[in-house]
Amino acid sequence: LEVPGMINVRFEDGKIEFQRITFTSIKMKEISNERLQQLLGSDLKLEESTTSKLRPDQVQLLSAVLTLPLLAGVIAIDTLNSIPDSLAIILCLIGVSFAGFPMFKAAIASIQNRVLGFQVLTSLAVIGAMLMQEYPEALIVTGLVAFASHLEESALVKARNAMQGGLDRLPRLARLSSSTETSCCDDDNCDSIVKSVEANCCDDDTCDSNVKVSTSEDEWLPIESLAIGDIVEIRSGEIVPVDGVIIEGSGAIDRAPLTGEPIPISVIKGDFVEAGLVLVRGPILVRCEASGDTTRLSSLIDLVRSYREKPTRTQTTIERFTAIWVPFVLVSSLLYGALTKDFRTTLILWVVSCPCSLLLAAPVPHATALSTASASGLVARGGDVLESAASVELALLDKTGTLTTGHPKIGEFVCTGKHKKDEILSMVCALEQRSNHPYAKAIISLATESNVMPKKITGISDGDAGVSGKISGQEIIFGRADWLISQGVEITDEIQSILDSSRKKGHGVSVLSLSGKSVAAFSFIHDDAREGVKEMVQMLQEQGIIVEILSGDEQSSVESFASQLGIDPSICRGNVDPEGKAQWVEERSKARRTLMAGDGFNDAGALAAANIGVAVGSGDQVNLEAADVLIPGDDPRAIVRLLQLAKRTKLIVNINITISVAITLILVLTTLLNINQSIAAGIAIHEASVFLIIINGMFVSSNNSGRTTVLIDLMKDLAKDLKEAFVVLFASNNTTA
Repeated sequence: LEVPGMINVRFEDGKIEFQRITFTSIKMKEISNERLQQLLGSDLKLEESTTSKLRPDQVQLLSAVLTLPLLAGVIAIDTLNSIPDSLAIILCLIGVSFAGFPMFKAAIASIQNRVLGFQVLTSLAVIGAMLMQEYPEALIVTGLVAFASHLEESALVKARNAMQGGLDRLPRLARLSSSTETSCCDDDNCDSIVKSVEANCCDDDTCDSNVKVSTSEDEWLPIESLAIGDIVEIRSGEIVPVDGVIIEGSGAIDRAPLTGEPIPISVIKGDFVEAGLVLVRGPILVRCEASGDTTRLSSLIDLVRSYREKPTRTQTTIERFTAIWVPFVLVSSLLYGALTKDFRTTLILWVVSCPCSLLLAAPVPHATALSTASASGLVARGGDVLESAASVELALLDKTGTLTTGHPKIGEFVCTGKHKKDEILSMVCALEQRSNHPYAKAIISLATESNVMPKKITGISDGDAGVSGKISGQEIIFGRADWLISQGVEITDEIQSILDSSRKKGHGVSVLSLSGKSVAAFSFIHDDAREGVKEMVQMLQEQGIIVEILSGDEQSSVESFASQLGIDPSICRGNVDPEGKAQWVEERSKARRTLMAGDGFNDAGALAAANIGVAVGSGDQVNLEAADVLIPGDDPRAIVRLLQLAKRTKLIVNINITISVAITLILVLTTLLNINQSIAAGIAIHEASVFLIIINGMFVSSNNSGRTTVLIDLMKDLAKDLKEAFVVLFASNNTTA
């Protein structure tokens, strides 16, 4: 049984705790409560939850902080001979048990999966230190592991918060048409007869004057409650809530998020519309054929999740290193102990083979990189994403909205006969001033720039592919040429030549007629490249990265645009649907490390299938769940900055690992050669290397002032995280009490 509006459910102290949306409709709230009663019983009692729970990253931070006073206590006990050593053991066990529990748990899981991860090495180091009664070292390693885990978990939490959104574009409610009754039919596919109320609710010229909509109180239903055959009313500017067929009305729908078409397309009775798309001009009545989980949009969400659930094909530098280092240390130390019967040296090897600096070799550069990325207008899911982006070999780029502005601009503006441009522009501006069509916005923008005021036109009404009205008793029509011809308008030879030349270039054209004769034409450039796109493509190619365009737009348009940017048209693909994009990216990713950048939810599957998915734009149309990186701004050169930062991050991580391993090898060799058997000396060298790693990690930022700023920001974030963790901790304790 589905309960509308539910976001999350958990069981807490014998109670069911759930989180749900804030209802704007009283009826929907009542339906949700009724479903809950059906599920949980009529004696259900709802009350606001006051419980709070620590996030995993907050638990890790508190664990790391806990080890500090415990470490001070253990050191004090070692210094003061009057205090029994048993107290030091107790303090160490408390710190190791609490802070080290996630580490030991991960180590056991790693062994069970036959993968000796880094947690196995750190666990061995802690066990070795405990057995040798080196309690400070055990607490230091445990605390650093917890701190490193906090840095990584906290980065993921911040990225999730910054990238909240997703492909769930569906409205939670649909307006059910109250003026419908079903005719008697012999089969299930019969049309419903729609009887409209004799009144028009539209008070502006964006509505189709031929369609009447109900003036009675709207009846809203949760999407989950809709049935096949229900009639849904959709008005201008609303998101289509279902897949279905238009049974009355006409208008225009924006298919750019799904197909990449830059201009809204006209829809009439009998056309099929899909959930998640915006009705630019309406209203329309749609017979529901699929809703909720059965829509095409829902299938795209499932496609994204299927790619996201696949195991990653890449490993971080640390993971690749530990996959070799951990088995080597484990086998060689045990073998040495078995041959020499010197198991104390085995324990020492466990400790010195786990350099504390290695624990921070990746987390510190990753945290610095994420902070630097944020300052540059980039949001990444984690440092491992940035590190992986350093190896990108192929960049697949969506066209509409990613490389282009997605907004057409006026190319040519031609008048015939005695008419002046300002006069024509004034008339067209008057016709289009209440329209939200992209062409209308371009015309109004031109009129504003030219200081042209709209003329007074009466009787303005929308048609199938344009708009008409009256000026000084003359009929005036503006729209697509074929629609004007169907209205009896004569297209002059001069206007026809403009139509022909514009179509060859892939441009759109709208024609203005007065008293049945064409007098002006406006051509519109759809592929208006964003500022910096050409520079971005050139910079990517200079780095040896292959650049291809992958779009749902027409192949000819894609090839023409690719040529303008210096991209080989033969390797660019057009007419690709969302599922085809995902399959193509998946195939290309098998041979090369791929980056896919897109802005529409038609790109979501492709973003998830790529090694690195980059969501471009505000995120309104993007499935952020599918993306690894979000670029909220309009500057495409941010992709280049992303890759440059990724390469610096990977370089710093490699340097950190080299430093850590070099120090470790020196300690291991001195231990095996009996040059140094002092565990204290090994610990001191390890801790000194930690500061070197932290300082080096700051060099991910490309300038000195940036490094200082990043360090300050990291410390501020740490203090803020610590404060929030303590607030939640005490709030949770007060609630329990």
